[in-house]
Amino acid sequence: MKYRILTVVFALTFSFAFTSARELNSITEPVKLTENIPADITNAEITVIELYSSFTEINSSMPALSVFEKAIQGYQKLDAEGKISNPLLTIIDFDLSSVEKRLWILNMDTQKVVFNDLVSHGKNTGVKFAEKFSNQVNSHQSSLGFYLTGETYYGKNGLSLFIDGLEKGFNSNARKRYVVIHGADYAEPSFVKRVGRLGRSYGCPAIPNSIAKNLINTIKGKSVVYIHKSDSNYQKKSTFLNS
Repeated sequence: MKYRILTVVFALTFSFAFTSARELNSITEPVKLTENIPADITNAEITVIELYSSFTEINSSMPALSVFEKAIQGYQKLDAEGKISNPLLTIIDFDLSSVEKRLWILNMDTQKVVFNDLVSHGKNTGVKFAEKFSNQVNSHQSSLGFYLTGETYYGKNGLSLFIDGLEKGFNSNARKRYVVIHGADYAEPSFVKRVGRLGRSYGCPAIPNSIAKNLINTIKGKSVVYIHKSDSNYQKKSTFLNS
């Protein structure tokens, strides 16, 4: 899917450019997708626009449209291949700082945001912002791209969830590295208040302990996880974004 979709949405919704999802909820006039749309726009591109609009109508927080678009592209590919058993889509936006709620879990059947919360990055990925990424064992860095959730286990961080990286060279060593979703005290809002940022993991997307059990049990069993960063190397080489 070409990123031309962003230009189309810009033409349709320029007045929404600085409008939050909560404020969008108060807009009663629907976006008319038949106005100012190029004649050659694909049905797939229109579907993404309509889906994003459906989510923003009933949720107070959503990822940026450009991030959502990429996540949907990978989700649709995996869905078409019959690899998804759990219809939830987790989006982590590492363009945002660790003090922001940069994790969203979207129910693709109901268009509801199930979780929106904090998530940590790897200790060698950056301090307040995620900047460096790796697929190497012992790098202690986060990895970008698409994953499918696996099974749970109990480890030193309590209930944890395996995630299997689907992109060679970017996250395919996730299981070997024990890059898993788990709870951590350093991912709690109270840590941000004390330190001014979240603590960091060994590469795992660590979440607040207070929500860990519920979140992990919600997304386990082959749901999609997309970890995003506006990283030119990944976005040029990802087979999911360039298929």
